[in-house]
Amino acid sequence: MKIICIGRNYTEHIKELANERPTDPVVFLKPDTAILIKKQPFFIPDFSDDIHYEVEILVRINKLGKHIDKKFAHKYYDEIGLGIDFTARDLQSKLKAKGLPWEKAKGFDGSAVIGEWLPKSNFKNVDDINFELEQNGEKVQIGNTSHMLWKIDELIEYVSKYFTLKIGDIIFTGTPAGVGRVSINDQLVGSIEGQQLFSIKVK
Repeated sequence: MKIICIGRNYTEHIKELANERPTDPVVFLKPDTAILIKKQPFFIPDFSDDIHYEVEILVRINKLGKHIDKKFAHKYYDEIGLGIDFTARDLQSKLKAKGLPWEKAKGFDGSAVIGEWLPKSNFKNVDDINFELEQNGEKVQIGNTSHMLWKIDELIEYVSKYFTLKIGDIIFTGTPAGVGRVSINDQLVGSIEGQQLFSIKVK
């Protein structure tokens, strides 16, 4: 299975990192070894002093597809989830400055938190889903999928031009503003529409 991630999909997040607004979705991959094992803590890796949380809405692909038209994209997923794209921001900044790929900063072991899944039928409109992340009881990220530059079905259309989507592939759809640093003993809790989908301890 593939973990396909979208960067710079929320305007306010683009501004907070002083990035250029893209004309097309920014796409990168995480290996399956990036998935944080269920009920395990997240261990800050020894190669970074600045790991950031990035909470994101996830979709899990349920059928094989290539060159999927946006109007048919809704047929290719029936679950919505929530996760964290952990990022070694210091390492990413160094790599970006040299024009090098981000994989070491984005795809390291444990960098992909995947919470519980909810049926898509739970939502009246997937383009209007509220979600949030709490750090030690304080809300640090609050997002709504209506603020995405590219909505879920548009992302599926775009990504499937380049990669054949297979059953079980997961798309991280981008993070809203409010990303920040994690520290040892932090507790990170993610929720969709008030329903908790993951709780992660940082070690």
